[in-house]
Amino acid sequence: ALDRAAWEAELAATVAAAGPDLVVLAGFMRILPGAFVARWPTLNVHPSLLPAFPGAHAVREALAYGVKVTGATVHFVVEQVDAGPIVAQQGVAVAPDDTPDTLHARIQVVERRLLPDCVALFCADRLAVDGRHVRILP
Repeated sequence: ALDRAAWEAELAATVAAAGPDLVVLAGFMRILPGAFVARWPTLNVHPSLLPAFPGAHAVREALAYGVKVTGATVHFVVEQVDAGPIVAQQGVAVAPDDTPDTLHARIQVVERRLLPDCVALFCADRLAVDGRHVRILP
């Protein structure tokens, strides 16, 4: 297995070779280095309505907290976990009998619509980022 520095170097070299305009994460459970996200715009989808419940256990934490609505967030990635400017969010109601698996399955349905929509907006140059704020342009 690669150590962290070797993994980061290999990832950066692989992405650089592809020359992307955008990096898209879905279910990627590693923290990207600041140099990576400074070099390539990166979108991530997260299974909560950020800033609530950041991190790897968002669905379980939402259920434990007793929220009535959670959801999905697409955001630009920054060095801090799940803290980047929010592009789009959509709520998902929490049912009284939900388990982490049943709730996560419904959130994933929303994520699978929301993320491609946000990628399309980026590709059409319709996202304007100003600090923490993202505007969708006509």
